[in-house]
Amino acid sequence: MSNEDQYGGGAGGGHGDVGGTGQTRTRLPDSPSDPYGTPRRTPRASRSLVTVVGVVVLLIAAIAFANQSGDTPTPPSADTPPSPASTAATGTRPVDGKNGAIPAGFAQTEQGAQSAAANFAVALGSDGMFDSVRRKAIVQAVYAPDVATARQSNLDSVYTDAQFLARIGLDSAGKAPKGLQFVSRTNPVGTKVEKFSTDAATVSVWHSTLFGLAGEGSKNPVAESWYTNTFELRWTNGDWRVADFTQKDGPAPVGRDQRAASAEEMAAAVSQFGGLTYAR
Repeated sequence: MSNEDQYGGGAGGGHGDVGGTGQTRTRLPDSPSDPYGTPRRTPRASRSLVTVVGVVVLLIAAIAFANQSGDTPTPPSADTPPSPASTAATGTRPVDGKNGAIPAGFAQTEQGAQSAAANFAVALGSDGMFDSVRRKAIVQAVYAPDVATARQSNLDSVYTDAQFLARIGLDSAGKAPKGLQFVSRTNPVGTKVEKFSTDAATVSVWHSTLFGLAGEGSKNPVAESWYTNTFELRWTNGDWRVADFTQKDGPAPVGRDQRAASAEEMAAAVSQFGGLTYAR
């Protein structure tokens, strides 16, 4: 995988109108009577009408209850939202050590696998992949030893391709033109365990990327994209390592109507705001 590939409201008034709107009163003419006799009493509401309305309301409630009974299919487990605990941050420090510039020493747990995958996504999406020395260090630190050599060869061929580098505005050595700053930064938003065992795990990392050239006159300004990387991890020599990974677009949120940063603001932000060690 290369950076070339990345970068109703209801209808109201249904049942509530029973016995409500639409009623009229009929005034009966007074019958002739003795003006000095006992005055006519106004008739009270019929008890039978109250009884009928009550029966109708109960019938409506019974129908609603029946529609919610066992005939309603149970939603499949895949559509059931995760519990709050499964998506909440743990607050546990991921690792104490590093393998070069990359965090290392993750726990042999689901949480450890997720933390490892998030940090591997950051490393593999960094601008270091465009520098031959840094790229080799990243590959050796991230990939399992038995696949690192083959992966190194593949990545070298991609990141030294002259047409690819020219298309994103870099020279043959992967350097930005004078006065411009190359930006390639991955920002994990969340992780999800797809499969897990003590010696292997499949973890998806949802992330955004910033990619482009920051500076005055850039023809490839820094833009944001969204991806999901799915890592096949293997427990090797006391740590998680990548055996393989795939990438797909999105999910991408709707962009807000915000003023885009100027070239100077973007270049300053990238150089002044450092990266993070990500934890599940």
